[in-house]
Amino acid sequence: MRPLSWPLRLVAAALLLAVAACGGDKNQAYIEKPVDELYNKALDALVDERYADAVKTFDQVESQHPYSAWATKSQLMQIYSNYESGKYDDAVLAAERFIQLHPGHRDVAYAYYLKAICYYMQITDVGRDQKVTQAALNALDDIVRRFPDTKYARDAKLKLDFTRDHLAGKEMEIGRYYLNRQEYLAAMNRFKRVVENYQTTTHVPEALERLVECDLALGLTKEAKENAAVLGYNYPGSRWYTDAYALVTGGGSPMEARDGWFSRAVSTVF
Repeated sequence: MRPLSWPLRLVAAALLLAVAACGGDKNQAYIEKPVDELYNKALDALVDERYADAVKTFDQVESQHPYSAWATKSQLMQIYSNYESGKYDDAVLAAERFIQLHPGHRDVAYAYYLKAICYYMQITDVGRDQKVTQAALNALDDIVRRFPDTKYARDAKLKLDFTRDHLAGKEMEIGRYYLNRQEYLAAMNRFKRVVENYQTTTHVPEALERLVECDLALGLTKEAKENAAVLGYNYPGSRWYTDAYALVTGGGSPMEARDGWFSRAVSTVF
């Protein structure tokens, strides 16, 4: 075998040193450290907003001390660290894992809450797909049902109002699109969803007025008057009722409804 030349010997030696260094680093990574030292190191990284380091170190706590109470705490802190870093998908996966492993843990409500907030933070404008908004709605509702007396449920209720309003807004946008294209049945389906499924949102008055428009376009005069009556009964001061009344009467003021068809329609509907 031909001996190595002097330059090649230097290259070979450098490669051996590099391999040895890598091996040393790898071995160093698996040296077991005291659990409190690791946990505090992870907390320091979290406080310093070095979220990737925090997640990595909390994971080391769990892997090196899997049966300790610190391991469970670290699983929860991994969720929070991923949430703070904006890695919402990772945080959701970590939350679901915690919930599956510790369904009866005293802090499981917090895991449910972080999961819901991760979805909530990703809610986009109504012009985009609303799958994540629906996921946020489901997750927030889950908190209210499972942990009704907690601070997480109180906050979830507030966020539910916004989430429902957002989903209703999406239905309205689609409904208006169909209405402008004179696809009245498709539009009516969207407006009815708002009235039936999102009754507490700000979009209901407009949805009822749009239903009046669709009814009249299809020649459904009775249904138009009934929807206008529902609108007038629940939102008498709304501009949407003013518009609906003008549509079904051909003009005039809603004040005239007191002695006209409105009273009869209200008595029929209610």
